[in-house]
Amino acid sequence: MTIWIKNAMLLNQKEKIEPIELVINNETIQAVGKNLASLNLEVDEIIDARGALVTPGLIDVHVHLREPGFSYKETIKSGTMAAARGGFTTICAMPNVQPEPDTTEKMKTLQAKIAQDAVVKVKQYAPLTMGLHSDTLTNQTDLLDAGAFAFTNDGVGVQSAGTMYQAMKEAAKNQTIVVAHTEDDSLLFDGVMHEGRRNKELGLPGILSVTEASQIARDVLLSEATGAHYHVCHVSTKESVRVIRDAKRAGINVTAEVTPHHLLLTEDAIPTDSSLYKMNPPLRGNDDREALIEGLLDGTIDLIATDHAPHSEQEKAGGMVGSPFGIVGSETAFSLLYTHLVETGIATLVQLIDWMTVKPAKVFQLEGGTIEVGQKADIAFFDLTTTKKIKAEDFLSMATNTPFIGWSVRGTTTMTFVDGKLIYQEGANK
Repeated sequence: MTIWIKNAMLLNQKEKIEPIELVINNETIQAVGKNLASLNLEVDEIIDARGALVTPGLIDVHVHLREPGFSYKETIKSGTMAAARGGFTTICAMPNVQPEPDTTEKMKTLQAKIAQDAVVKVKQYAPLTMGLHSDTLTNQTDLLDAGAFAFTNDGVGVQSAGTMYQAMKEAAKNQTIVVAHTEDDSLLFDGVMHEGRRNKELGLPGILSVTEASQIARDVLLSEATGAHYHVCHVSTKESVRVIRDAKRAGINVTAEVTPHHLLLTEDAIPTDSSLYKMNPPLRGNDDREALIEGLLDGTIDLIATDHAPHSEQEKAGGMVGSPFGIVGSETAFSLLYTHLVETGIATLVQLIDWMTVKPAKVFQLEGGTIEVGQKADIAFFDLTTTKKIKAEDFLSMATNTPFIGWSVRGTTTMTFVDGKLIYQEGANK
């Protein structure tokens, strides 16, 4: 099937937005340019992009799809539809499901379910250790053969330095990536939000910044000792940024991600004891947020990932202490960041697209990040001019646990194509 897309806008190499047309032939981009009618192409369908910006499909290296085991929160189908609505064409799913994909058989079963139900491309992580909480390493070689993308115990920090060292040695041998949720359990003290000013005002136990940063400091030295590529999940503190920056300057193979909510919110945004603001790592102080933005701008932090973490309404009905950590983010990430980073002059549109497409593809050696003839037609379209309100009833995720409901944004997704197939079109998927 051949699709001709007219009236789109493209960010060119001179960082200017210009009118563009595209032709998709089956799974690939056949033509990109102006006045493509002169090519006399035979097309099956013409789509009017109505002035939307076309970008490479967004790539999210940190998503929780919850299936198997927690399908009351999210399913592979609903989670990937939510990703498509956010403009994501490739997502990487964390392994803290039930059962965990820690053996070849479990990984193959999960891969089959993904192939059956996913509407965007899904890369599946495998655990570093059996059952995530143990110190028994998984068989990385077998899991890679079964389709594993990379290795992580996301949701929990690897508590034993010896276990992480052995896991990194294996990862270096297998030329794969160790992706880490960094959290020293001995420093948690039952905290539910950032240890700062606001938790004291609310009378809630805090989570120390050093809980995260101390484990990163340990791990970058283990990465140096083993030669493994070490990637830090959802960086949230200024101390963590400092450790990562120093490690990069020392030539250690470390990369890092930051979430939209840590870039846009601080502890001061928490109005009351509300579970919608409970995430792990927690919202930190304004000096931390400023350090995260600085780290993103100077390359210390490589990319943006959502940490999309759906929960049921019932689970999130309580306050901070009684509710699970996590917020959803797939459907709101680009529009929030465009509105509050690009339109405010903190970052450029080129940088935002780079952090959400080019850098994830480069760091994790994934396809994507470009719009070129012959490439897979994984592309997304965004309306940069119309202001819209984020509404829970518009979500395609099964969950709506986010503090961003009611925010006004520009940059909402109008269309998402995966392998040349129109997966999401605004107003047509409910």
